[in-house]
Amino acid sequence: MNAEAFLRRFDAVTNASAEARGAAALLREHGLPGMREEEWRATPLRPLYEARLDAPGTPELPAAIADFPAPRLVFADGRFAPALCATTDRLKVATGAAAALGLARPASEKLVALNTMFASDGAAIEVPAGTDAGTIILAHLATGGTSHPRHAIRLGAGARLTLIETATGHGAYFHNPVLEIALAPGAVLTHLRIQDESETSYHLATIYAEAAEDATYDSFLLARGGAIGRTEIHARLAGPRAIAHLNAAQLFARTQHGDFTTVVRHDAHATVSRQTVKTVLAGRAHGVFQGKIEVARNGQKTDGYQMNQTLLLSPRAEISAKPQLEIYADDVKCSHGATVGELDADQLFYLRSRGVPEAVARAILVRAFLAEALDPIAHDQARALMEGLIEPWWEAAQ
Repeated sequence: MNAEAFLRRFDAVTNASAEARGAAALLREHGLPGMREEEWRATPLRPLYEARLDAPGTPELPAAIADFPAPRLVFADGRFAPALCATTDRLKVATGAAAALGLARPASEKLVALNTMFASDGAAIEVPAGTDAGTIILAHLATGGTSHPRHAIRLGAGARLTLIETATGHGAYFHNPVLEIALAPGAVLTHLRIQDESETSYHLATIYAEAAEDATYDSFLLARGGAIGRTEIHARLAGPRAIAHLNAAQLFARTQHGDFTTVVRHDAHATVSRQTVKTVLAGRAHGVFQGKIEVARNGQKTDGYQMNQTLLLSPRAEISAKPQLEIYADDVKCSHGATVGELDADQLFYLRSRGVPEAVARAILVRAFLAEALDPIAHDQARALMEGLIEPWWEAAQ
């Protein structure tokens, strides 16, 4: 579906909000992302624009999510599905009209403009000040068509929450979620995401996170699904000593394309950011890492670190890595790097010489490569859920 197709659908809407009409005007003027734009040069969306999407069907809640010991909110093909939910009274949850905190930028992010045009449902989660709300699951199920959910999370001063966000589905569809996160002073959000969409789907997610003084945004993404999967995170450290961790593990095979793009803006004194991204590619898969650290003039004592490491399991696999630093302060500690390699032949020979079958030996080495990315996950059940997805991916990638 190209921009014209989306605009024709929008023009048929009779009760669009002023914000949606403004986003449509932007899309009409500038179109959808293309390869002439630097941020999208490594991730062409032509396959999406030419795709034939399935009609929505009956969503299925994966057993691993249904059995997970935590409250959950479920959205099916972009719509709230109360019959599949289990909520909690430790936080305030509202659903229905698209949620917004004013952090999203449809004028500069075209897919956010598209989401703004069509978002009609979403979750607004609020944790009161000083409350530890435990864990909640935000599950997205997809079967066909396009979905544009808009979610918002607000944590009060000193509040804590672990959000496990999952995206699964079957068939050919386009999932374009936007999530806005606002953290008050001292708040801590652990945001664990699993992107396990159908391999005939398109997952293009945009996340905005703003952390006030002494607040922490700690995120981890496990991405292994979609014909094209892209997660774009804009994190702003707005208060002194705010912290952002943007870590990820990407696993793609066959002809899949996976993109992890981040922009971390250090806008205050003594802020800290850490990014460790591990990518494993098999077949003719293409991985992308675009990570940018921006340090404003008042971002003195910034400590920013960024590392992308890629393991190529096939000579036809490809990685595009673009770490960037943009620094306007003079008292900072920032570094970035990228490495690309294949399985160590000596390590593989060592395992084989001790009777380990080749497929098992390769799986052991891949798992060891990913260990550094998974180690910081302190939530045992979430980590077990993610580890349970890695082994079947390896078996299917052979």
